[in-house]
Amino acid sequence: MKDLLKIAYDAMDEKLASDLLVIDFRKQSPFLEYFIIGTARNYRMAASIIENVEDKALEAGFEVKHVYKDDSKWLLIDLGDVVCHVFYDGQREYYNLEGLWKDLPIVKM
Repeated sequence: MKDLLKIAYDAMDEKLASDLLVIDFRKQSPFLEYFIIGTARNYRMAASIIENVEDKALEAGFEVKHVYKDDSKWLLIDLGDVVCHVFYDGQREYYNLEGLWKDLPIVKM
């Protein structure tokens, strides 16, 4: 699963997602391995990040379970074992996923 993690992380980084953070869920969840959390400056940037992750995952032969890209300020792509979250306009601090899962290991990329 490291391949999918790297593909998703690199796709987010390529589109300039800032403050990227990877949380390791392997010991916490039977259906999820990693969260990748990133920040965008606006909706257009956030949507571009999510679309790039989707494109790169599909190109590599991975399944995209679902893309949540409505008019909210929290966009998400579910790749099964890896879920990527992109926030903008203060929503990352509001939802504070890092604080919620602070006891889980952080993966250095």
